[in-house]
Amino acid sequence: MKHVVLVVDDARIMRNIIKKTLMESQKYNLLEASDGEDAIEMYKKIKPDLVTMDITMDNKNGVDAAREILDYDARAKIIMVTALGQEKLLSECVQMGIKDYIVKPFTKERILSAVAKALDNNGKK
Repeated sequence: MKHVVLVVDDARIMRNIIKKTLMESQKYNLLEASDGEDAIEMYKKIKPDLVTMDITMDNKNGVDAAREILDYDARAKIIMVTALGQEKLLSECVQMGIKDYIVKPFTKERILSAVAKALDNNGKK
């Protein structure tokens, strides 16, 4: 059975890069959202196995969206996607329970590794 992954980023190109990388493995059904508000709404409706979440987005940023998703479902598996220089925000995300993070620019291997690790049965970092 394929895992459902919700890819959240306000930049279509970034969503496409992550989706293309994950599609190659043929292990995932992929959905996408373009901001934190859409991500929360989709999470509540679909309950994906994993969310990749950009930190900086319009409407609702990734930190706030991740917090709301984790408040709704403490078992949610979220990987933050961020640019260099956002260590303080990443620290906050780790403390609230995200599973991992990916720093842009990232490699295909890093995406696949983070996703596989987050979806591991114990889901631990």
